[in-house]
Amino acid sequence: MNQNTPSQETELHSSASTGLGYLRSISPVNCLLGLAVLYTLYFAQSLILLLLMSVLVALLLSPWVSFLKRLYIPRAVSSVILLSMLVMPFSLLSVELAEPVQKWAKLLPKISVHLTEKIDFYSEKFETQQKIEGQAIKQQKQEEEGFSFFGWFKKDEPEPAETKAEDKNVVTEQLKMTGMSAVVSLLSAAPIIIAQALSCLILILFLLIFGPALFEAFIQTLPNTQKKQQVANLANAIQGELSRYIVTVSMINVGLGMATAAALSIWGMQDALLWGVLVGLLNFMPYLGAVFGVVIITLAGVVQYGFVWAVFIPVGLYLSLNLIESQFITPTVLGRRMKINPLVVMVWLLTCAWLWGVIGVLLSVPILVCIKLALAQLGIWKDTLRIIEAGG
Repeated sequence: MNQNTPSQETELHSSASTGLGYLRSISPVNCLLGLAVLYTLYFAQSLILLLLMSVLVALLLSPWVSFLKRLYIPRAVSSVILLSMLVMPFSLLSVELAEPVQKWAKLLPKISVHLTEKIDFYSEKFETQQKIEGQAIKQQKQEEEGFSFFGWFKKDEPEPAETKAEDKNVVTEQLKMTGMSAVVSLLSAAPIIIAQALSCLILILFLLIFGPALFEAFIQTLPNTQKKQQVANLANAIQGELSRYIVTVSMINVGLGMATAAALSIWGMQDALLWGVLVGLLNFMPYLGAVFGVVIITLAGVVQYGFVWAVFIPVGLYLSLNLIESQFITPTVLGRRMKINPLVVMVWLLTCAWLWGVIGVLLSVPILVCIKLALAQLGIWKDTLRIIEAGG
């Protein structure tokens, strides 16, 4: 008979106490408060995403602005220079990728039509095969039954009704419109995207220039020295750790994108730089980014090579590089400091995707890192922090 050791019994008792604590904390008031927070986060997503993006970029650049301030360079000048250095590569890359993006935007409707034609071909082939098999089974039954009672009591089976042409291709027609609707939606949303990007840049500049003074004024309003020191330590810890995390992950993703672009270019795939950039951006989404990357590279390979075995070569190259990055490079570089349970990451990703869409997915992990750092620095909600880090 198995007996638990004292350490195992202590761990089980601790887990049970934690679970009971969570159950006691759930009350109607807390549920209503949680629903109100979700409601606010969902319906104010445009403002919240603007603020989150601006704050994250400001946290990333703020240490450099402070460093240049110690070299007697005004905050306004250093903020403009650093933000320009950050925006310039993206601008040059956008100019470089403008032509292939326009080409693929025009190809999207054609790709949808091509795919639906293939779907129609295989579906018709499958239906034909099903009809042949059905007729063979029916003929076999007739031969087995023979002419029992000279066919007087033989029950005629109804013939399958023919599918109407207008009802048969409803799904395929919807698929054909998907590419065109995506292009139209992107073009219609372009002015809003540009306005939000400009608003984000202006807000980042204001945070870098006037944010420290506002933060110092906020600290002075705190009641005692201990609180002031605690808040200052929390801000410095989050700023330093988050900056290192964002810079490290960005460098890893840029390296993955460059390696993917180089591998696809050597293989002879068209627009390899575009696929490398998309792969690097998608890699900011843990787990889901690799899935979307495989889908995109597969579609690009099908367009270039057709439905042949050569399609799997680019996908295999990308998966090999992604496996090296996710299993060896990222764990080695980040180490155990940023350990987070993969299930927590996935649930958080899905929650942010539901609340804020694609931008929310890209921001989800940095936000989760901020929450983890804040809980660890403040020493509160230790059970929640233990759940976030469990198995990470």
